[in-house]
Amino acid sequence: MMAFSLRNIVAFLPLFHASIVVATLPSCQTCGSPEPSPPAPEPEAFPPEPEVPEPYPPELAPYPEPDQSPEPSEAPIDDDGVFDVTNYGAVADGGTECSSAFSAAWHAACDYPWNSTIYIPEGTFLVGPISFRGPCYNDRSPNVEIRGTLFALSSLSSFKSSYWISFKNLQGLTLIGGPEYGKLDGQGAVEAWKEPSCEKSARCKKLITSIDFINVSHATISNITLSNSKGFHLGLHGSKNIKIYNVKIIAPEDSPNTDGIHVSNSSNISIFSSTIGVGDDCVSIGPGSKNVSVSNIRCGPGHGISVGSLGKYKNEKDVVGINVRNCTINGTENGIRMKTWPGDRPSNAYNMTFEDIVMVNVSNPIIIDQEYCPSHKCKSNEPSMVKLKDIFIKNINGTYSTKSAVIFLCSSEAPCENVQLVNINLNYLVPNSPRQGRLNIKGFLNGLQVINSRF
Repeated sequence: MMAFSLRNIVAFLPLFHASIVVATLPSCQTCGSPEPSPPAPEPEAFPPEPEVPEPYPPELAPYPEPDQSPEPSEAPIDDDGVFDVTNYGAVADGGTECSSAFSAAWHAACDYPWNSTIYIPEGTFLVGPISFRGPCYNDRSPNVEIRGTLFALSSLSSFKSSYWISFKNLQGLTLIGGPEYGKLDGQGAVEAWKEPSCEKSARCKKLITSIDFINVSHATISNITLSNSKGFHLGLHGSKNIKIYNVKIIAPEDSPNTDGIHVSNSSNISIFSSTIGVGDDCVSIGPGSKNVSVSNIRCGPGHGISVGSLGKYKNEKDVVGINVRNCTINGTENGIRMKTWPGDRPSNAYNMTFEDIVMVNVSNPIIIDQEYCPSHKCKSNEPSMVKLKDIFIKNINGTYSTKSAVIFLCSSEAPCENVQLVNINLNYLVPNSPRQGRLNIKGFLNGLQVINSRF
C-alpha cells in the first residue's frame, strides 16, 4: 500500500505518473390502462408530512405555502376511478392550451374516496404551468398515467413560478408513462435558451424546471421521457422515499442549465436504470441530500454526475450518504465531480462512494473543485468553507482526453480529508503522450491513499 498524507500544499504539486500496485484494500407498480380500480379498503394513515427545509436557493424559491385539501370539484366524477383529461375539456390537437382541464381532472381525482388515476390519452397536448397539489382525500394521491405527448408553452412570460409542472404535498404518488409514450417537451430551444443571461454567462436568470416534486413522499416515477427543458428537467425538493427508473432525459449538449435530475433537501432517493444526455449535469446532488443512490445510469453528453454545487447560500444543510455505482459516462466534460463555491458559508459533505464506473472519452474523469465559480465573478481569495471528507473512489476504468485524469482543488481552510483511490485504470487517448498519468493537486488534503491504480 502506498499512502499519502499531504498538509499545507498551497501551490500545484509537480504532476507525476501514478503507477502504483499495492494490495487492494479490504474493502413500478404501474397504473396500467384506464381500467377501473376496485374500491380499496380504508388505508392506514401515512407518516406525517416531512418538513420542507428552508430557505431554498433563489432560483428554486420561494414556493407557495402548502395548500389545504382542495374544495370538492364540481366536475363530473368518473365512477371507475379513472379521470380522463379529455372528459374535462382537454383537446389533443397540440394547439389548445389544456392546463384548466388537467387541473379540473386532478381536483376530481384528488377528492375521490377510493383509488384514482389521472389519465392522459394518446395525442399531443399543449399545457401551461400547472400545480398538482395535495393533500388529497385520506392523504392518498391519485396516480398519473401519461400515454400522450405534452408540450410546454414556449414563452417565458407564461411562467410566474420556477416550474412547468409541479407535484406538491403528496404521498404515494405514481407517475408512469410507457416505452413509446409519456413524453414531456419543455420547448426550451424556442426562447429560454436564447435569453441573453444564458448566452453571456453560465447561469440563466430564469430557470424553469419541467417537473418539480416538492414535499412528496413514497413516490415512483418511471417510463417517461423528458426533453428540452427550459431549466432542470426533474427536481426533487424536500421529498423522501422516491424511486426514479426507466426515465429518458434528452437535451442538446449546448443547452444551458438543463440538468437531468436535481436533488436537494431530500432523503432516501433512488435513481436507476435510466439514460440522461443534457447540457449540464446528468445528475446533480445539492445541499441537504441524504442517502441518495444513483446506479445503472448512462450519462452523456453533459457535465457528468455531480455532488454540488455546495456552499453558495447561507445555512445549507449537510450532504451525507451518496452512492454512485455501475454507471457509464460517455463524452462528458466531467466524470464524477464534487464542486463547492468559494466563500464563508460552511457545511459538510461526507460518506460518498463512487464505484464500478466506466469513463469513455471524458475530459475530467475525477475532479474535486472547491474553486467552482462558473460566472467567474467570485472572490477567488476566499477559500471554500465546505468540508469534503470520507470520499471513496474505486473500480474506475476507461479513457480521458485532457492532461489530468484526477484533479483535486481543495480548500486551504476546510481541507479535503480521507480520500481513497482504489483500482483506478484510466488511459489517456493519445498513446505514449507525456501528458499521460497526471494527478493534479492544489490546496490542503489530509489523508490521500492511492491503491493499485494507473492513470
